[in-house]
Amino acid sequence: MSRGSTYAKQLCNLCATICDACALECAKFQDPHCQQCAEACRKCAEECHKMAS
Repeated sequence: MSRGSTYAKQLCNLCATICDACALECAKFQDPHCQQCAEACRKCAEECHKMAS
């Protein structure tokens, strides 16, 4: 991103999509470690969305 890559925004969008999917999958389970994973993935997705815009 710092060098102005042509595909930086697309990579950030893909990362956000993957993190969103991971969060949804982990959120299905009530185990504390799954809920922690879901929250971490949601935060990652949020940051990726910000970088893509």
